Amino acid sequence: MTKVYPNASGLASPPSSNGCESADPNPMVLTVWKKSLLFNCDGFTVFDSRGNLVYRVDNYMSGNNGEIFLMDASGTSLLTIRRRKKLSLGDRWLVFDGETADNPRFSVRKNVNLLNKKCLAHVSSPRKNDALLYEIEGSYGQRRCAVYDEKRRRVAEIKQKEASVKGVDLGNDIFRLVVQPGFDSALAMAIVILLDQMF
Repeated sequence: MTKVYPNASGLASPPSSNGCESADPNPMVLTVWKKSLLFNCDGFTVFDSRGNLVYRVDNYMSGNNGEIFLMDASGTSLLTIRRRKKLSLGDRWLVFDGETADNPRFSVRKNVNLLNKKCLAHVSSPRKNDALLYEIEGSYGQRRCAVYDEKRRRVAEIKQKEASVKGVDLGNDIFRLVVQPGFDSALAMAIVILLDQMF
């Protein structure tokens, strides 16, 4: 069987969350597995190209959409995602640093504009009067999505993962997250989590 996580015991330190990843001009390719490492939990497990565990999401109560924690390999919370309960047509989530509950870093809103069917969601900054930062387009169900910045540059992409053995279908539970240099990989993973909640 094809290995999903070839080096699960290795703990990789997550790339910095300050938006300046590294001087490497190549995109970071992460393997995302829609499965928690903990028994009977819903979540995600994310590995780098060397097979080291980078991020994890463990939802202990299945179906809990209220609060989700993106953690590094050692279990330290990097981002907290909270659903904002508000009577409106579009769902809205707030993304906070660590486990804080004030001063959200990002706001993500599901697109409800029927004229723009390509767009799945918008990422804005509550710290900058809800200025649009990123737009997400594509199909999450088919694992073909792209994140564009305000200048329409592709900064991250969700792609289906090809199996290394011919004829093996990995399905939609295992896919790649390609993050361009300079884009925060923790934010890219938070977008994956939010798309999974929305769709």
